[in-house]
Amino acid sequence: MTNKIILAGFGGQGILFLGKKLASAGMEKDLNVTWLPSYGPEQRGGTCNCSVILSDTDISSPIIGSPDTLVAFNIQSYDKFMPKITPGGVLFADSTLIDKRPERTDIKSYFIPATQIANDLGTPKLVNVVMLGFFIKNTDLFDLNYIRSYLTDSLPASKAALREANGKAFDAGCGYKG
Repeated sequence: MTNKIILAGFGGQGILFLGKKLASAGMEKDLNVTWLPSYGPEQRGGTCNCSVILSDTDISSPIIGSPDTLVAFNIQSYDKFMPKITPGGVLFADSTLIDKRPERTDIKSYFIPATQIANDLGTPKLVNVVMLGFFIKNTDLFDLNYIRSYLTDSLPASKAALREANGKAFDAGCGYKG
């Protein structure tokens, strides 16, 4: 099993954090992993993406030309990466910020208003965790309970107050029926 994932959006949406969590969870499960961030010179609001590869075999390169899975948090990322998804691949998109739907019939598409859900929870910075819950629920990459526990338990003591908020955001993503 090898899954090449591109996570993409604006800086400040937690793209790199989300990629790190997927890669770290994969390492905990003894998978071979790569995590390769890419972002513009802006601190917040600029373009940001990262490539994550999870595999039970050796990985020859961290560069992803055609992702098996795209997680797009904004329209610019959707426009840039959606055409590159491997036939048979999967698209996850934040429908709060992406109003397009792919014309491609060779990929599976999932849409969730992740930004709206995070805002409704009063935790707009946890849009990435909402998307993570939705993503994990709709893939077989990891067990839901494992990722939820990993997400909350891996927070450092200085961020212990975020455990409950992360759990709620993850559960909201898991519970979304779109």
